[in-house]
Formats: sequence, structure tokens, C-alpha cells
Amino acid sequence: MSIGDNVKYIEGLKAEAAARSGRSTDDVLLIAVTKLHSADEINEAIEAGITDIGENKVQEILNKYDSVKPVRWHLIGHLQTNKVKYIIDKVDLIHSVDSFHLAKEIEKRAGNADKTMDILVQVNSAEEESKFGVGVEDAESLIKEIQDNCPHINIKGLMCIAPLDENPEEARPFFRAVKDIFDRHQDFTVLSMGMSNDFQVAIEEGSTAIRVGTAIFGNRDYRSEEK
Repeated sequence: MSIGDNVKYIEGLKAEAAARSGRSTDDVLLIAVTKLHSADEINEAIEAGITDIGENKVQEILNKYDSVKPVRWHLIGHLQTNKVKYIIDKVDLIHSVDSFHLAKEIEKRAGNADKTMDILVQVNSAEEESKFGVGVEDAESLIKEIQDNCPHINIKGLMCIAPLDENPEEARPFFRAVKDIFDRHQDFTVLSMGMSNDFQVAIEEGSTAIRVGTAIFGNRDYRSEEK
């Protein structure tokens, strides 16, 4: 199947899961994760209807930015403070804010650029040591600290990555834990949950944005990844 065919297939599965959760397919945004994929492949996905793409690394955004057709860019991977300045004027949403230290740098760079930066707070609901994200118990305090001290940051909602499991159902409680936090904030509009292996479960648990890469572009060639 082509990239275009894969996009249509994922959109179909997305619509089915949205219907099961009593929502419209338009209530869930499909973000194509383009890590290690070329600008040509990304443009093919855009031609198939993709409006938003997600990159894990700042350098990949910089490498591809000028070669990709108009699209909304999402930084979905871990963001180091010394890299914020490179993408503050390029990305529409940062999904992976997990500390006030990082938020302060985003605040500084956004202020210098005279803009308000939309972000999500990343919650590590499974408390996996191998993943970034604030713990469930500390999420509210981080949200409040950012809201009280960072006028150039707009928290749009939350993001999480569930543990990888062959059975997508195993991700359900971790999605629910983040949805519980999300529901406490009437002003939050984005709940970024679900990847290629578990996005339907994520939608059923309330996700408004899914991050799908492999199911659209196929397996990545990690040999080409920059160290």
C-alpha cells in the first residue's frame, strides 16, 4: 500500500474508534510522525490529506522545514533547553514539556519572539524510567506553576506515551489516568494519546490527537538516524 492508501486506512480506523466513543472523526486529529522519513515522503502524506506532522528531534525539523509543503509542525519528542531557540518560530505545538526548567526556557524564547507558544504537559502515567514526563501526582503542580509564571505559554492540554505492549488493551488504564487530569481543566482542548499500535484504544479513552508514524510510512531505517 502507498502512503496515501495508509492515510486513508488509518482515517477509517480513527473514524470507527471515534464513533465507538460517541464522537465524530473530526474530533480527533491525525498527526503523521515523520521521524527518519524524507521530505518527499512527508509531502506525499500531505497530498493525501495530512495537515499536521510530528517530529521527535529538533534537527530533523530544521533539516526538512524548507522542503516540506505548508503544514502544522509538532515537536513530540524530548526537548532540551538549548534547542528551544531553534524551533520557537517553527512549531505550532510542543507536546513534551515535562519540567518547569524547560517551560522557563520556552517562556524566555517565546517572549523574545513576541509570541505565545502552545504546549502540552507530558505525563508519564506508567512511571516508566525509560520515558520522560511528569508523574501523575506532580502534574497539577507543574501545570499551575507554568500557568502562574509563564505569560507567553498557553497550555493546550496533555500528552502521554503508554508502555508498548502487543495487546493495545493494556494501555487503557494509562490513558484513563491522563484523561482524568485533562477533565479537571475546562480550558484544555488537546489530549495527545495513542500511536500506531494503540491509537484506537486511546481514542476510545478520549484522545483528541493521535501520533501515527509506522502505520503510515512503514518501518524506519534507524541506520540513517543522526547520532
